[in-house]
Amino acid sequence: MKRHSYSPETGIKIFLVISALVGLAMGLSDALFANYFKEAYDINAQQRGFIEIPRELPGILSVLFIAALSRFGNVRSAVAAQIMSLAGMAVLGFSRPEYSVMLFFLFIYSSGVHMYIPLGDSIGLSLSTGNNMGRTLGRFNSLRMAFLMFAGVATFLGFKTGIFSFEVPVTVFIVSAVSFGAVALLLLFLYRTGKGGGRADSGLKFVFRREYLRYYVICALFGGRKQIMLVYSPWVLIDLLDFKADTMSILAVIGALIGIFFMPVVGKWIDRYSVRNVMMAEALAFIFVYVAYGLLSRWVDNYEVALTGFGMMMVYLLNIIDRMSAQFAMTRAIYMRSIALAAEDVTPSLTLGMAIDHVVAIIGASLCGSVWFIWGPEYVFILAGAMSLMNLIAAMGIRSPELYGPRL
Repeated sequence: MKRHSYSPETGIKIFLVISALVGLAMGLSDALFANYFKEAYDINAQQRGFIEIPRELPGILSVLFIAALSRFGNVRSAVAAQIMSLAGMAVLGFSRPEYSVMLFFLFIYSSGVHMYIPLGDSIGLSLSTGNNMGRTLGRFNSLRMAFLMFAGVATFLGFKTGIFSFEVPVTVFIVSAVSFGAVALLLLFLYRTGKGGGRADSGLKFVFRREYLRYYVICALFGGRKQIMLVYSPWVLIDLLDFKADTMSILAVIGALIGIFFMPVVGKWIDRYSVRNVMMAEALAFIFVYVAYGLLSRWVDNYEVALTGFGMMMVYLLNIIDRMSAQFAMTRAIYMRSIALAAEDVTPSLTLGMAIDHVVAIIGASLCGSVWFIWGPEYVFILAGAMSLMNLIAAMGIRSPELYGPRL
């Protein structure tokens, strides 16, 4: 494919649009899965934990997928990832397959999503230069959150009015599939500009360096508590309080609205105060969030708190704050970039970090389903708080004197 000469700002503008469409696609699909599983397949908490195996296994296998595509470079590999997400989402949109078949296409969809996470981070990092890396990534993520919020508003109105439902055809999933397709086309155009780290490798590549061990530990700890946040925080509302997709969409809208303004602030904090300090502040804050969520979930489960009033407002508030933890993902990407010994280590290391994250996530999600069933939901969130404490200790040990590595 013939390359043309484009300014660096062109690549940034294209990736801003890509970020927006990724937010839209995810808001019309991933954000609704918990309600989809409950309403379309009537699953329980243990089954909800089991579903995380095919949903999160691609986070581990993405190491192999991305390595196999490494000869094509980051941008073209990202195109393949979007096509996989499109295919999985289209099947779920146009049909209601048997449970086992649904899990297979969920796996296909999730493979595309998980492949794109490190590839998208790497592309964004390659478009960000100098001491404004945090601010540039903040712009990308802020726009993604804006369109995630727009998707939340659309799903709320759609489910509230009956335009959207989980009956076939699942229109909301079909629109999501179209958005993934648009992202794939824009990535092809980004490749033509020569921006976004399109450099290809000669073959398979895995990176596991002793110097990156703390990064891998931080990824593992985040994987465990992230999965509790993604799976069991909304499950309190869906399973215990019987909230439907419209109400969950409103909570997603509020979280995304906060994220629009919060993500650029996080980027500025990283540039000003360093990755280490931002990581420590995040871990410390979420220790209290998870412990509070655990106590409230116990009271709700035992019907000791009325389903209106202060107790319900606290459940809403903690659910919204909990969503903020995902917005600190850029800190790990920038930390990896700052300690990388070579530029070519960044994408493989981000991918391996995500794989480690998902090993812990799969184990944690499966075990926590049984913990919820046997002992109660509060122990699931107390476990997340313990992992946040370990995350705080790991972040305190970061000794990198500079935010950005001098070698790159």
